[in-house]
Amino acid sequence: MNVLGTVLAGSALALLWLAREAPVLPKDTLPAALATRPPFGLVAPEQPAPPEIDARHAELGRKLFFDPLLSADRSVSCASCHQPEHGFAQAAATSPGVHGRRTARNAPSLFNRKLGAAFMWDGRVPTLAEQVLQPVENPDEMGLALDELLRRLAADADYGRTFEQLFGGAPTRDATARALSAFVETLWLGDSPVDHFQAGTTEALTEEERTGLWVYESKGFCWRCHSGPNFSDERFHNTGVGVVDGAPEEGRFASTRLEADRGAFKTPTLRGVALNAPYMHDGSLATLEEVVAFYRRGGNANPALDPELEPLNLTDEEARRLVLFLRALSRVQPR
Repeated sequence: MNVLGTVLAGSALALLWLAREAPVLPKDTLPAALATRPPFGLVAPEQPAPPEIDARHAELGRKLFFDPLLSADRSVSCASCHQPEHGFAQAAATSPGVHGRRTARNAPSLFNRKLGAAFMWDGRVPTLAEQVLQPVENPDEMGLALDELLRRLAADADYGRTFEQLFGGAPTRDATARALSAFVETLWLGDSPVDHFQAGTTEALTEEERTGLWVYESKGFCWRCHSGPNFSDERFHNTGVGVVDGAPEEGRFASTRLEADRGAFKTPTLRGVALNAPYMHDGSLATLEEVVAFYRRGGNANPALDPELEPLNLTDEEARRLVLFLRALSRVQPR
């Protein structure tokens, strides 16, 4: 091949790479009506139901969520990282942001975040209303100064009119955060075959899925961290993900400065987990089978490894059925 041919071939490869890495702008294909109350299975009988979500605020947040106006170069939206078809998570280890940049961590699922206790993988943000605007201002994600976002919203006749109707004035940081967080709070996932089985409908799960649930609740020790109706303790654990040469990442330690939090990351919900590959805060595990294998060996050794983590004495068949149970937890029970 001559020099020109080599250059052209290299250019073609570069264009293919750029096309593969280019941000996507998912369309809003969600149901017309948003769910303002949690579905079956998400609230324990002894717990009060969370307050109903303001549907008008959520509708505005829905429009903002899918709008690339929220990014500096208008190339990405919130939905670019939290893709609906992937359980409002990201189908790659990290996400493409503005100006060809990439996010530092895997975008987690947004399912059932109204039940969340802290936000971001390291839990540095205490409320959802505070969290929703952080990706907008992050230079590796949407890269847009908040003042510029508010100027853009005010200059848009439709947005300006909607903010005036809902909040009595021009767009503000608080109003924008309230709208976005209200929409995220409508992203419920429950009503699974597991919920119906636990409520007494034994035929909701197959024999293999029931065995997987038994593994989950017994020798798999999954319940130690993935507990409660949302299958998350909303706490932080060092499982060894991201350890290099025995040294963990900072994790939650970066915000708390507590040694006990070094390498600790948020326990994600298992609701919708079959939709959310790849897994872990760095997207380092590609499949649920790899996740189960990771825990079977007891995670990755490091000085701050969570003491509750230990190798699991599971057979290959038990591991397979555990994955089937997790997939059942990601389905909605047919009516």
